[in-house]
This record gives sequence, structure tokens and C-alpha cells, in this order.
Amino acid sequence: MNYLSVENISKSFGEVALFSNVSFGINKDQKIAFIAKNGTGKTTILNIIAGLASSDTGQVVSRKGIKIEYLSQEDNLDDNLTVEETIFNSDNETLKVIEEYEKALHNPNDEKGYQVAFEKMERLNAWDFETQYKQILSKLKLDDLTQKVSSLSGGQRKRLSLAVILIHKSDLLILDEPTNHLDLEMIEWLENYFQKEKITLLMVTHDRYFLERVCNEIIELDQGNLYTYKGNYSYFLEKKEERIAIEQASVDKAKNLFVKELEWMRRQPKARTTKSKSRIDDFFIIKEEAHKRRDNHKVQLEIDMERLGSKIAEFHHVSKSFDDLKILDRFDYVFKRNERIGIIGKNGTGKSSFIKMLVGEIPVDSGKVVIGETIKFGHYSQDGIVIKPGQKVIEVIKEFGEYIPLTKGRKISAAQLLERFMFSRSRQYDFVEKLSGGERKRLYLCTVLIQNPNFLILDEPTNDLDIVTLNVLEEFLLDFPGCLIVVSHDRYFMDKIVDHLFVFKGDGVIEDFPGNYTDYKVYEDSKPVEENTAPKSVDSRSKIGNKSKLSFKEKKEYDSLEGDIESLTKQKGDIEAKFLDTSLSGEEINELAIKLQEISQKIDQKEARWFELSSMLE
Repeated sequence: MNYLSVENISKSFGEVALFSNVSFGINKDQKIAFIAKNGTGKTTILNIIAGLASSDTGQVVSRKGIKIEYLSQEDNLDDNLTVEETIFNSDNETLKVIEEYEKALHNPNDEKGYQVAFEKMERLNAWDFETQYKQILSKLKLDDLTQKVSSLSGGQRKRLSLAVILIHKSDLLILDEPTNHLDLEMIEWLENYFQKEKITLLMVTHDRYFLERVCNEIIELDQGNLYTYKGNYSYFLEKKEERIAIEQASVDKAKNLFVKELEWMRRQPKARTTKSKSRIDDFFIIKEEAHKRRDNHKVQLEIDMERLGSKIAEFHHVSKSFDDLKILDRFDYVFKRNERIGIIGKNGTGKSSFIKMLVGEIPVDSGKVVIGETIKFGHYSQDGIVIKPGQKVIEVIKEFGEYIPLTKGRKISAAQLLERFMFSRSRQYDFVEKLSGGERKRLYLCTVLIQNPNFLILDEPTNDLDIVTLNVLEEFLLDFPGCLIVVSHDRYFMDKIVDHLFVFKGDGVIEDFPGNYTDYKVYEDSKPVEENTAPKSVDSRSKIGNKSKLSFKEKKEYDSLEGDIESLTKQKGDIEAKFLDTSLSGEEINELAIKLQEISQKIDQKEARWFELSSMLE
């Protein structure tokens, strides 16, 4: 069933054409990812589909009566409402009934009102819906329903916007970077939620594991052309490589033919017969094909980095708290040469504060931080780049110098540097205000790297960067010869870049784990059930002995489900780890993907049964 059709839409800003004649369709139950470079109009296309912007040509046609929800990068929440009022601010009938029931629960003297609300809940079978929406709020850490929207942080607002569109149960969800501002636990929950729910999705995301596990189709806008891939991210990579190889072969063939036809053209045939005119017309088509080239610039920086001394950075018995929130508790660590540390942990556990203490932006409460004399930090923060009004792209870079020193006495100009960061000569003279969010992040990254740091700190560098830029950044970081700290919720990025992790557990506890994120996840999943902190294992033990709504057979089944789920989850983690093996063939990747899907389905079935039995214990 077709939900929506995009028909030949185009958009230009002045003389700059973002895209032209873009067409594709969205059918029921499809989970589509839209991939394109920053600045090519991904967000603009989503805005057009959602009705928030108009196209220069073409149209968007949606099925009559279809309900569409859009998670944009800029929220449209009402600051005057509370979290709870925002959630119930909907024409969803089930939500309105739940709202009535919630109010009746808080008014025990109105027995008649409670009875009416209860009967409506029964009639619409709203109990499961109520359980699910409360679970969504819990998973997204929106516990205080009385809090005013105006008092929420940027991350909380994004999570509330996400919660609203999930709870409203619309036909089609359009998501622009849904994993931004979510911690790793939330991202993995959302990933599992989308996997098991029958939801129709169109989304833009840089999270490649998310793409791998959620999407069943990928649409790519590449150099003005639209390509569709009926599969997940691994399939997309395989087929794109094949497509580019075929295109290159076609260009090589055209070049050989062009040389032959050029020789004929230079002889300037005098007889302009119909046949010769046709051949002349064909010549210009061949010429265009032969001169095609892919815009695949790479960031190649052989910066003349200052040598690291014997002392890098040291934390000695460092403690730090903000009121009752403990960040560090007598923390000790001596940084070593060329180590690559990833920092993970839930939001609010102090990851960014730790970095600010390292670079001296905030003081410690006790203890001391010692920095080596040769250390030069390059700090990419979440605050982003500060732009002066009317400033052009190249002017931002020239503030750091006209030339950048490279190894072996070489140097490149600011303009050449920008070209390596995929800013064309014409783009360099655009006003920074005209850049997309991702292009601004790329420009900011450039200003950090050209300062020649030997200790690089990246705080959420992957937010708003396109996948092409991420691949380029990863290649640069793999060759970076200095120390590196990365704070990121991008699991794919972390797996590829870091050697070990600082895991912020909260309450000042930091665990140093020897491996990347996938290694850590496999380790956590392999722990015995009693060590896990998941509420379902605790609930199962506390409720079984006290309730009698389960038969003996059901109790036995309930007890065995947890072990089954744990075993399957470990198998799933083992398979996911295998995807990191770059030597896998396309056939092996497909086999692993099929196994992963089968195990995920089994987990979903057993979890659904666990929740069914668990609800009988309430």
C-alpha cells in the first residue's frame, strides 16, 4: 500500500541548485533511510515532504487520511505546557481516554467518573497502550511529567519530541537524526523498538549500526542522481561499490571512444550529411560521458605535529561534584603516548565535565591535573563554531593563518586546505550562514585540526555529519599520530577508532575497559543474570512468589524465558561483532544478516511473551 509519493521535486536557493527532479515512493511498513552529503538538501527534502517547505517544481502526494509525524532538528514544542500536557495534546482517541483515566485515578472521590473512564479503557483495550507509552517515557528518561517544557534542556526537548511522535502512533514517521541527544542505552532501545514494531519510517541518520539493524531500504542522492537499494547498510555498501565500478568502466570506455571520435572531428568533414550530423551530435554526448568524474575528495592532512614529550597528562586523586551530582571521586590516571580512549556513559554522568577539567576550562574540587609542557590540545566541543556576522567560509580559516605547515617543510594555503575538507573554491566564498548544520560542523572540525594539536579531544563529533564525511574523518583519525579522546554515541565510529574505554557509571565511578564498544557490550551481555541491573530480572523474582494469576505451567515458562532471552542476546552480540571483520565477502555478510534477523525475531517473540506473562502479575 502506497502511503506517499514524491514526484519530481526540485529546490534552488538563488543560483545554487540543491537538487532537481527527485522522485520516490514510501509504502506501508517500509523503513527507509535517506543518505546524501551535507549541503545537498536532505533536511530540505524532509521539510518538503512534511509540508513545512515548498518545492520549486513537482509535488508530494500522500494517501487520503494518512497521519504523518515529523521529528525535525528544530522542535515545535509549546513552552507553556508541561511534559504530560505535551504528550496528551493530540487528537488520538486512545490517548484522550488514558488522560481521562489518569485524572480519575487522582480523584478517588469521583467514583462515577472513575467507572466511566475505566469502561472506556476496557472498550478501547487501552491498557497495553498505556503500558507502552509509560515505557517509552521511562526509556527516554522523561520521569517528571509536571516539568514545564520551557525548563527542559536541548537534549530533553529532543527526547520529548521523539516520545510524542512514538506515542501518537501515526502511519508514517519522518525522522531527522533521531539518535542525536540520546545516550547509548536509549539508542539501543530505540533500535530494538523500531525493529519489532510495524512502523513505516523515512529517516536521515548518520548512525550506521542503526541503519544496519533498522532499515530495509536505502535511498541515496549522489551527485544529483537518486539510487535505491532494497536492503540494509551492508547491502548498500556492497551494491554502491558495484555501481561505482560499473560507472567507472563506462567512463573508461567512453574515454577510449572519445579519442577516436575527436580525431574524426578534427578532420572537419566537409559533407554535412545526415549521418555525419548525427555522429557530431553523438560526439558531444560521448565527450560529456568521458569527462565525468566523481567528487570524492579525501581529507589528507600530513600536519607537522609537535612531538609529544615524556609527560602527557595526569590525574592525581581528582574529585569533582556539582551539588549532589558526583562526577569524579579521587580519580587517578596517567595518559600514555598515542593512546585512543573512547568515553561512554549515560547522559548526566559527567563526560563533558571530565574533558573540561582536562583542558582546564573548569576547576577540580580536590586533587590536581598535570599537563605536559609539549601538549597542545585540539578540542572539538558540542558548543560548535562561533561565527561573526557576514563572515565567509575562507575567512574563518584565515583567522588561523594564510598557510598551514605540513611535514617535510611543505605547506598548503587556506584555500587548498578547505578543498581537502570538501569545500569547493566557489563554496569557500559563501557566507557561513548559508551552510547546512553538517557543513558548519565540518568547518569547525577543520579549524580544530589545522591548529596542529598533538592531543585531540572530540566531544560528539559525529552529530550532524554525513556518512561520507564520517568515513573521511575516520580515515584521518586512524593515521593521527597523537593522543585521542572521543566522546560519542556513534557505536560504529567508536568501534573503528578507539582502543579502550572510560565507562562513566555515575556517582563518580569510572571503569577502564580494554576494548571497543562492541567488546564492552558483549562483555556486559555475558554477565550472569543476577549481575544485570535490568528491572525485569528484579521484578520477576519479587513478583512470582506473591501473585497467583499464573498457572504452574505459566510460572515455569516465565522462569525459563529470562535465560532464553539472555542466551539469544549473547548470540546476537556475537554475530554483530562479526560485521566488523572487513574481510567478509558479500555472501558472508548476507548470511550473517539473515541469522541476525532470525535471532532478533526470536528475541522479540520471547520478550513479547515475557511482557504478556509479566502483565498478569501486576
